[in-house]
Amino acid sequence: MIRHGQSQNNAWEGTGQRLADPPLTEIGQQQAQLVGAYLKEAEQTAGYGYDFDELYCSAHLRTLQTTAPIAKALGLTPTIWLDVHEESGIFLDEGDGPVGHSGLTRSEIETQFPNYVIPESVTDDGWWNRPKETHAEMAVRAKRVAKTILSWDLDADKQIAIVSHGAFANALVQALAGLEITKMVYFGHYNTGISRFDFLDDVIYPRYLNRVEHLSPDLRT
Repeated sequence: MIRHGQSQNNAWEGTGQRLADPPLTEIGQQQAQLVGAYLKEAEQTAGYGYDFDELYCSAHLRTLQTTAPIAKALGLTPTIWLDVHEESGIFLDEGDGPVGHSGLTRSEIETQFPNYVIPESVTDDGWWNRPKETHAEMAVRAKRVAKTILSWDLDADKQIAIVSHGAFANALVQALAGLEITKMVYFGHYNTGISRFDFLDDVIYPRYLNRVEHLSPDLRT
């Protein structure tokens, strides 16, 4: 699991400013380039390298942008997995409370990210178009994603990367670890932080969480 690079909302945190679907900042773009290069060139770690077979990402702009240099570095075609989106979805507080927004349309994704595999459910009306997601709804979704991952018939050497989000990664770590998803526990991830789980002989091995050795200290956000 790889968190996206620094988004504009990350940079604005605490200021009250917010975009419904923010892009990467310049720092975020640097982070994305660096994590792509690292995944391609890193030496083997604990006996396991980064020879990915499949690459998934959410439909948020910041994850699509983060995935692009990773896909280029690894020579992979990204597939959009709608269920790995960030907690709350696409929304803005418009005075009377949070209002759901559309997210990128199919045409916008095809134009900006022409080689991505897009689910048929993504139309030119966007991919979200519903109210803000609650934490409880996100917890159900994280368990659903974990169940899907655990249902895959993976060869011993098959490796899959998922570019996702901080809050969702926290929930997915809890779900994969068999924990009840709670706000009282938070597995944090820096922007482009990497977490790895190996699935061997019906046992889940959490190898590491939030690895950021590809980033210099000034780029750890």
